[in-house]
Amino acid sequence: MRTRLILNTLLTATEVGMLVYWLLAISMALGLVNIPPHWMYAQHHGPLVVAWNWSFFPIDVLFAGAGLLARCSGRAPERLADVSFALMFCAGLMALSFWTLRCDFDPVWWGANLWLVGMASAGFVRRWCPA
Repeated sequence: MRTRLILNTLLTATEVGMLVYWLLAISMALGLVNIPPHWMYAQHHGPLVVAWNWSFFPIDVLFAGAGLLARCSGRAPERLADVSFALMFCAGLMALSFWTLRCDFDPVWWGANLWLVGMASAGFVRRWCPA
């Protein structure tokens, strides 16, 4: 029971964190916030990388929304959780694949995306292989 509570807390923090990330990205795009370049990923102003980053907006918002709704809703939370885990896993893996293909290793960005893959995997294991 304690493991479930910890995992739910970590998943919720991950999903809220993703929504905060996109609020910051939108604020940056609108010129409302200026984040120091050394905090950003490589070539964050390049057109290809900007397009790549924004291509994650739907999948990230969907996994965050589905996950939060799954834990706060009484309606089919298992299905919503499965959707959230699948999208979270794909988002993390796609980002890791991109950075691998570009031969670019930044421990912060790799760590964040490994976290997504790990959290989604832990959620799937908890859901499909209950102790």
